[in-house]
Amino acid sequence: MEIIFNKSKTGKNSYAVPQWKGKEYPLDSKYTGNSGAALPDVGEPELVRHYVNLSKKNFCVDENMYPLGSCTMKYNPKINEKLASDPGFTALHPLCGPESSQGALKIIFELEEYLKKITGMKGVTLLPAAGSHGELTGVMIIKKHFEKTGEKRDTIIIPDSAHGTNPASVAMCGFKLKEVKSTPEGDVDIKALEGMIDKNTAGMMLTSPGTTGLFDRNIKKIAKMLHDNGSLFYGDGANLNATLGKARFADMGFDIMHMNLHKTFSTPHGGGGPGAGPVAVVENLIKYLPVPRVIKKGGQYIFEKDMPDTIGRVHSFAGNFLIYLRAYVYIRLLGAAGLKDVSETAVLNANYLLSLLKDDYNWPIKRKCMHEFIINDKGFPSGITTDHISKRILDYGFHAPTVFFPLIVEHSIMIEPTETENRETLENFADVMKKIKKEAFETPEIVLNAPHKTPIRRADVVQAARTPVLKWE
Repeated sequence: MEIIFNKSKTGKNSYAVPQWKGKEYPLDSKYTGNSGAALPDVGEPELVRHYVNLSKKNFCVDENMYPLGSCTMKYNPKINEKLASDPGFTALHPLCGPESSQGALKIIFELEEYLKKITGMKGVTLLPAAGSHGELTGVMIIKKHFEKTGEKRDTIIIPDSAHGTNPASVAMCGFKLKEVKSTPEGDVDIKALEGMIDKNTAGMMLTSPGTTGLFDRNIKKIAKMLHDNGSLFYGDGANLNATLGKARFADMGFDIMHMNLHKTFSTPHGGGGPGAGPVAVVENLIKYLPVPRVIKKGGQYIFEKDMPDTIGRVHSFAGNFLIYLRAYVYIRLLGAAGLKDVSETAVLNANYLLSLLKDDYNWPIKRKCMHEFIINDKGFPSGITTDHISKRILDYGFHAPTVFFPLIVEHSIMIEPTETENRETLENFADVMKKIKKEAFETPEIVLNAPHKTPIRRADVVQAARTPVLKWE
């Protein structure tokens, strides 16, 4: 096992920290340790090589296609990273007042304006630090709204195909959850929904397009049913890259929505780092948005904190600014026509790849897809499942798609090629999928025992999730 501590040997590291010659400031012993930091004793070349070699064992979108459905793992232009690393931005301290951060505040303000135009909404906050955090913020706004109107509504409806964070956000805000079933065609079951909406219904959360990669054909009807009942309609905008420049959430009838900057607007994805999940609302919900809000007053950008009905703070300072900057650059570079091209190409790529695979793999919901689609392992030899197929894909240099989600499709393989992949890459991926289907019948042991070429073979994914080892001892 490649552990940096195993390479440690006393005397390898000849670097020494210069002695401090300034004034000593004694620290309270409760803030200091009783022993050293126990850092590995290795030289700089060995340290650099160790971590470079480790990095080569990781898969990234710079190596090859990363078709994770519902995640949008697309290539991010490097110019975003270059501008986000400019010292003029990175050296800006979060405690700087508005008078010394006008440029940054202008970017925040203008990005919110762009997102208003894209969604059709009237108010936007960039503060939530992730899509799931955006959901939580949105549900908090729903709760605040009914507290202010004096209505005791305690239930939120979500589809059975929802992202797993939807029910978590509902529960964290103290709401009861009702799950509405989907039809075999992938739409919300309208008849079932009619029987659920009542005086206790605060709202409904709906992903658009849904996690099946399909646009709900009854979305306007759903919005009317909710609004006629005085309920709010929440849009999970995680899949906004399918409708960008083509359809606006406000026009669909949504009152609140969140967006994932890392999925649609080319900012870093995953890794536990900073993110952003902006929330957009209609006019009558603006007063509930979290503070501080950046507004323009007298030609200057300032923080607005005096909002009596706000849900309060959801993030420190003004949020994850360098993430906003990347999204801002992406939008400015593409412009309105370019953003529209993003969604058109994402949908085209998904439908083209589906056309290459639907005769070899089972296609459970036979409808034209949006930016992603679902196939599964039905028709494969007994014993070979979606899990085996996904592991075998790794041997061919592609990352595996999302598997076993959404749960409404048995053994689903959810594929999202994104708009940044070219035709040749899509065809190469399709060839690999067809080859794996052939292997499953002719040499099944190869598929059953995959992967064969990865640094770690068949990991126990259940144990990894339940008992992760987070430190070396």
